Amino acid sequence: MKAILLAVTGLSPQVITETLYALHRSNRQVAAIHVITTRNGKDKILSALFSGGTGPYYRYLNEYEIDPASIDFGSRNIHVITDAHGNEIPDIFTESDNALFLKKCLELTFRFTKDPKAAVYFSIAGGRKTMSACLTLAVQMYGRPQDRLYHVLVSPEFEGNRDFFYPPKVSRSIKLTDQKGEPIIKETRYAEVNLIPIPFVSLRDRLSDDLLRKPADPGTLMLSVIREESDRLIVDLRTGSIIYKKIQLDLMPARLALYA
Repeated sequence: MKAILLAVTGLSPQVITETLYALHRSNRQVAAIHVITTRNGKDKILSALFSGGTGPYYRYLNEYEIDPASIDFGSRNIHVITDAHGNEIPDIFTESDNALFLKKCLELTFRFTKDPKAAVYFSIAGGRKTMSACLTLAVQMYGRPQDRLYHVLVSPEFEGNRDFFYPPKVSRSIKLTDQKGEPIIKETRYAEVNLIPIPFVSLRDRLSDDLLRKPADPGTLMLSVIREESDRLIVDLRTGSIIYKKIQLDLMPARLALYA
C-alpha cells in the first residue's frame, strides 16, 4: 500500500525533511509529499528547502541513498490557500483566512483518503497559528483505519534552527542558541528527531453517502455527525407499563391494550 505524506507548514520548511527522516527511521516509506501552506510558507520551501534542486531536501535524499524519482514532491505539490480572486494569501490573519485554510485541509484530506489503496500520513509538526488544528479536524472527519496523524519532536536546541534540516549521516558542528540566547556550537549527532503518533477519533463512518462523494463545508459536516436521537415511547407488555423519557408508568390491562 503506497503512502502519501500530507503536511502543514508555516515558515519552517525544516519540518518536512525532519518528518521524512522520522518516517524513514520507522520504516515508513512515502510515495508522495503534499504540503498545505501560505504564500510566505511556499516561498520558504522553494528557497530554503529546494534551492533550485540543490537544497537540504535533495541533499537528504542523496545522503541517505533515496532515489528522488521514488517520491513525488515538487512545486506543484505545494498547495497555497487563495482568496476569492485567486490571490495567494501571505499568512493567516483573519477568521476568513482561517476558514480558507480549513477548507483547503478538508479538500485535500478528502481527495487523498478516497483512494482505498493508499494510506495517508498527516503531519501537523509544521503548523503555525491554527494550521495544525485545521488539519486535525480534517483527519477526524475523513481519516480511515490505515491513515495516521503524526507530530515530530526535535531536540529543543535544534528545533527551528535555520541550518538544521535532519541529522546527517556524518555528524558536523552547527551553530545553535542556548536557553539564555547565547550562541553555542554543538554536534548534530546529539539531535533527536522523534515521530509521535497522535490518536484521533474518526467520524467518517457517521457521514452520509452524499458527503463522501465530494468535499463539504465544515458546517455541513458537523451537522451531519451531530445526530440527536428522538425520544421513543416504549410499551412493555411483559411488565404492563409504558416508558417515555426515562419515566415509567404502570397501567391497567385495558389502558395498556389501548396503547399497544
